[in-house]
Amino acid sequence: MKHKSRVRKASFLIPFLLALFLPLYAYVGPGAGFAFLSSFLILFLTFFLAVFSILTWPFRLLFKAIKGQKAYKKSLIQKLIIIGLDGMEPTLVEKFMSEGKLQNLSKIKNTGTYARLQTTTPAISPVAWSSFMTGSNPSKHNIFDFLSRDTKTYLPDLSSARIGKPKKYLSFGKYNIPLSKPEIKGLRKSIPFWKILGKQGIFSTILRVPITFPPEKFSGHLLSGMCAPDLKGSQGTFFFYTSDKDKIKKREGGINIPVDITNGKIKTYISGPENNLLKKEKELRLPLTMTIHEDKNSVELEVSGQKFNLKKNSFSDWIKLTFRPGLGMKIRAICRFYISQIHPHFEMYLTPLNIDPEKPALPISHPFIYSVYLSKLRGSFITLGEANDTWALNEGALSEEAFLELTYSNHKEWEDMMFNAINKTRKGLVTCVFETTDSIQHMFWRYLDNAHPALRSGQTKMSPQVIEELYSKMDTLVGKVLEKLDDHSALIIMSDHGFKSFRRGVNLNSWLYLEGYLSLKDGKKKSEEWFKDVDWNKTKVYALGLGGIYINQKSRETHGIVNPDQETKALKKELLEKLDGLKDEDKDSVAINKVFDRDELPPGPYIDNCPDLVVGYNEGYRVSWDSVTGKVNETVFEDNTKAWSGDHCIDPRIVPGIFFSTQKINTANPSIIDIAPTVLELFGLDVPSHMDGQALINTQEDSSLKKNKQRKKENEPRKSKRLH
Repeated sequence: MKHKSRVRKASFLIPFLLALFLPLYAYVGPGAGFAFLSSFLILFLTFFLAVFSILTWPFRLLFKAIKGQKAYKKSLIQKLIIIGLDGMEPTLVEKFMSEGKLQNLSKIKNTGTYARLQTTTPAISPVAWSSFMTGSNPSKHNIFDFLSRDTKTYLPDLSSARIGKPKKYLSFGKYNIPLSKPEIKGLRKSIPFWKILGKQGIFSTILRVPITFPPEKFSGHLLSGMCAPDLKGSQGTFFFYTSDKDKIKKREGGINIPVDITNGKIKTYISGPENNLLKKEKELRLPLTMTIHEDKNSVELEVSGQKFNLKKNSFSDWIKLTFRPGLGMKIRAICRFYISQIHPHFEMYLTPLNIDPEKPALPISHPFIYSVYLSKLRGSFITLGEANDTWALNEGALSEEAFLELTYSNHKEWEDMMFNAINKTRKGLVTCVFETTDSIQHMFWRYLDNAHPALRSGQTKMSPQVIEELYSKMDTLVGKVLEKLDDHSALIIMSDHGFKSFRRGVNLNSWLYLEGYLSLKDGKKKSEEWFKDVDWNKTKVYALGLGGIYINQKSRETHGIVNPDQETKALKKELLEKLDGLKDEDKDSVAINKVFDRDELPPGPYIDNCPDLVVGYNEGYRVSWDSVTGKVNETVFEDNTKAWSGDHCIDPRIVPGIFFSTQKINTANPSIIDIAPTVLELFGLDVPSHMDGQALINTQEDSSLKKNKQRKKENEPRKSKRLH
């Protein structure tokens, strides 16, 4: 799991497909108009497309056959499978392989390739996965962090996408009915390699690759991954219900809902999206009634017209919810319940409200009905980009055991989807990214680090083998995929970065304040979240996101005071001299290895959106939680006592990823930007000039590829005889 930004929540949108029918139908506002699409258009379009598909299939089959023959004429393979194991750490892979614990990965290493994979600067997941898919450095795909900053307000925005309101409305009684199209805009630039494949007739299925929301059109299927929102417009807001007044506290990433027990019953609600259909916006709520059984070991829940029983310490199935904002509209969601305690106090966790894949309120797949197809095939499944609820564990709303159960349940859903795609793909590409490895390592790395502050604070209950078991499960997954390969198939397994311990946090904004680069308003000695008490008219430098430092520059920031060019260059030089090798005196340890000047990073059309400086922390350190949320005080270094005990947002040179391939490669030092051009060359396509990476396959085909192509040629005459 990645750091979930709790910044301004995007106002929700109307179903984008309604745009196809303007001006025949007026838009029905953000958050509200989802129902029209769910209840009518999905069914209509699905039926229409099914009929159209039946009528045209002979022509499409002929066209596909002709185009397909041409597409694979120069191809070295017929099918490629890419498995992304987010955050898999090479030192652990190498250790477990040497101990004979990862037999399937060892088999690939011995017959194909294993290497450490160079990641991006910075080593942050949305940055690295964007480089994976485009074969380009960040300056060409425009993603530099989870967060970007608004130069007008100094507030953070999600870097990957914008979800905005329509600009035109029709006033109708108490309602504002939108008449213009809402904004759903992806901010990642450049071209994913599967789009290039599609143009040449090579079909792809892309499952949960990060930074694919909103989904782009291409010749293939895609289900969005990281950064796809929940129904409240956030990156994942959980709910915690409790009758214990002592546990009503602020929970980062979640909402507390206090409840009372009266005669064994609890009457409460589920907090939904804002009803933007109303002139006076109001949160939509669903009544929720719970009846405690006499054994005090189970509860009957009644919500959205459904009744079901749930035992303590077990998860419900996916439960469908329907919010009704008015005008006959419906907004669909799915969620899961988990009751951790019934007596003497009641405690329950509710997952974030996921967009229902069967009746999606937002486009989460391409084509739009692909998520509908998947839900019909296997039932409801998680659609939230940040799927595994790390904040619920961090904030005590979930136990470690429950977190692992939920995480592996999500993983099972993704495995099922991937194998369905593999089984149905005779030719083409299947790519699936599993965030399981990332989430579990973030939350359980402390078991590998006896010096971690979280161990001293008593936050340990699980077996120290939890991460080793994780790697063993991923090796088993790889073994299942190997069984699906034939002589014309290839397999790549990779991670976007590695992992290290996160023991100490560095509040960059506090350091900048104490060094005189950042100023607070008169009389203030600290600032609350999002720079509330910062005096921008006296501030030269500020930090935002997981690794960025920005100069408060004239003509760029609203209240900029630093002149561009020479003054900015001199200030950056001064900061580099002070921050490179910054020492944590209390621990007698270096906290920052190196600060990277954006002017020295690879150039590209979007380099101006990169932070002015990118901080590369040493192992054991990372930007502090307070610094990420824009808090300023007099504490620079502090222990990280949260369950989130491992991280990778540090010096990219010390957190490379892993790379396995069933084919030999031509270098000992592959980079994540090399994978896209490698895929293109495996399918016999030219690598476009905008890609920065280099193909990893040998220009002289290795013996296995030659052998496969020879078999293919030898079989062609026999096939033609059978046809005649």
